[in-house]
Amino acid sequence: MTESTPFRSGHIAIIGRPNVGKSTLLNHLIGQKISITSRKAQTTRHRIVGIHTDARGQFIFVDTPGFQTRYKNALNRGMNRAVSGALRDVDVVMFVIEARHYDERDKQVLSLLPDDIPVVLVINKMDYFGNKREVLPFIEKLRGERDFAAIVPVSAKQNLQLDTLLEAVRPLLPEGAARYDEDDITDRSERFLAAELLREKVFRFTGEELPYSASVVVEQFKQEGNLRHIHAAILVDKDAHKAMLIGAKGAKLKEIATQARLDMEKLFDGKVFLEVFVKVKSGWADDERMLKSLGYE
Repeated sequence: MTESTPFRSGHIAIIGRPNVGKSTLLNHLIGQKISITSRKAQTTRHRIVGIHTDARGQFIFVDTPGFQTRYKNALNRGMNRAVSGALRDVDVVMFVIEARHYDERDKQVLSLLPDDIPVVLVINKMDYFGNKREVLPFIEKLRGERDFAAIVPVSAKQNLQLDTLLEAVRPLLPEGAARYDEDDITDRSERFLAAELLREKVFRFTGEELPYSASVVVEQFKQEGNLRHIHAAILVDKDAHKAMLIGAKGAKLKEIATQARLDMEKLFDGKVFLEVFVKVKSGWADDERMLKSLGYE
């Protein structure tokens, strides 16, 4: 490290409306899956911290829920507080939008961003443009929305332009020592990550209604050597949702549990024994005490 290349370390909030690819972007920036993804909007419910460290800096990314307008229950009020909370004490904001799409929902999120924090506009899903020259008029249209510190088109899913994005963010971070060890990728516990991976499979393998009335609690997490024993419960609002999750002869639940276990083994680099149950807890999404126990802010 020389005087001309000081080490920089800071927090970057990843902000945007639901379903623009914030969690996919975080996962690819750090090279590991720690934030769950789904084609359904509003998958992320917690603030997730992901850490990328290289020889010249440490990027501490804060993935946030998409700003919620669809539901008004206690869960979603808490998710909006998580978005607002992520904007406090960060050094940079990455404002993520979808290629070809910029509308009132994006403008609403942009209006929430503080004036005194540099904002990098990230145009995700660049593969939507068949001809890359098509992006130029789109970028010009967006320049007038705010004095962005940088505008970077990327495709998180295809790992396109992510190095360029990091280099755009780097000079905006304060000089200073790393806050985490160089091998750290998140500040979240394995217990939390296990619950999130299972919740992702609920999103992926069920219909539209169910995921928004389902959550996951890990009731037991024990590690013996390289083997993890995990007992988890999927919480739903109604008996009908329980039946939907279990499926004929338990097939749906088995599929969900199997896919979650495989992801856990990949992330934890070890064998996982996973037991999953479904429990009916009516009104959990409006129960402040229940939400607190599940780790919602």
